[in-house]
Amino acid sequence: MLAEANDRFLDVRHEPDDPRGQADRTLRLRRLGKLGDMGLATERAPGVWELSERLEPTLREMGERGDIIRTMQKALRVEGAERDPMSFAIHDAAPATQIVGRVIDKHLSDELGEELTLVVDGIDGRTHHVSGMDAVRVAEARIGSIVEIGPPDSTGRPSDRAIAGMAEEGVYRPSRHLEQARFEGRVPGGDYDGFVASHVRRLAALRRAGIVERIDADRWRIPEDFATRAAAHDAARGGRANVRVLSSFDLERQIGADGATWLDRRLVGGMVSDLVPAGFGEQVREAMEQRRVRLIGQGDAVRRLDGRVSYRRNLLATLQEREVARVGAELAATKSVPFRSAADGETVSGMFTGTAELSSGKFAIVEKSHEFTLVPWRPVIERHLGREVTGIVQGGSMSWHLGRNRVLGL
Repeated sequence: MLAEANDRFLDVRHEPDDPRGQADRTLRLRRLGKLGDMGLATERAPGVWELSERLEPTLREMGERGDIIRTMQKALRVEGAERDPMSFAIHDAAPATQIVGRVIDKHLSDELGEELTLVVDGIDGRTHHVSGMDAVRVAEARIGSIVEIGPPDSTGRPSDRAIAGMAEEGVYRPSRHLEQARFEGRVPGGDYDGFVASHVRRLAALRRAGIVERIDADRWRIPEDFATRAAAHDAARGGRANVRVLSSFDLERQIGADGATWLDRRLVGGMVSDLVPAGFGEQVREAMEQRRVRLIGQGDAVRRLDGRVSYRRNLLATLQEREVARVGAELAATKSVPFRSAADGETVSGMFTGTAELSSGKFAIVEKSHEFTLVPWRPVIERHLGREVTGIVQGGSMSWHLGRNRVLGL
């Protein structure tokens, strides 16, 4: 009908001498009536219809949406779950608000393999389909893992805010920044040269984008809207959804884990208000209660007379230490060197030889000739696999120093 329409007008008036045409006309009239109900066609005169200019794109979009809904339903059936399609949320871009839930499907969005789609069963009682995601960012998000998906970071980088704050009359001086950093003494590890060098590298990248200008070795011209332009530059290069893996363990494994799980962090923080009593939200609520009972049973929590539960002081750190010690001992049985736990505030150095997935998170294996240790992993060290690394254990995290005068844990 689209092909035969003349300037979007279609004439389907009766042709009595053509039985085949009459049958075709009946089918067309029935279809036009349906399109009329959808607001995509209007009968301007008996047998003369005007097709909406939105007809083709609207039907195409509806067809694509139908395919997406079928994909989501299939993923849920594999998980043994059923959800009302009315609870489905289809995101063509980064979601405006954070989504927390379990990954139930992960597939390519394009033929080049550069973009991925995640289907997430959310704690908000909805099932989310988020497409156009950077394949690198979701590499760690496996089926069954718990993730958080949010809007692109629009706050800008701390380094950009520091550069803008140090600029005087539109000029940033690394030497002045170095002097200020040494005076304040807040740089982890005391590597002030490396700290300022990281800001200069950022400026070098922005210079190639035409945002800043290098005057000489110690002067950079900074525009008044520097922070805004730098953030816009980052958004244009990767303004996709932010993805964070909260746990690579599913709920069942977290309930019986000996480490500090995502469920434990929710229990300690009293986080229940965001759990919708339906779908995955209800499953998380039930898993939290089962985890609570387990913690009480192993002496890490106590149920008081009023029914409330008190948890061991420093519960998360205690659970993480237990798990690291157990996993370290298991790995030591496969290595020629013993395992040693790293203390808070300790400087750890050695060769980064691999990673271990724990319920407490992902840990890096750092080996020396006479021992090895497990320390919290961070994405910045991934490309340094097989190389010497150095870092400081700080409150359950790591401040990594990679390469000469480079601080990547800031």
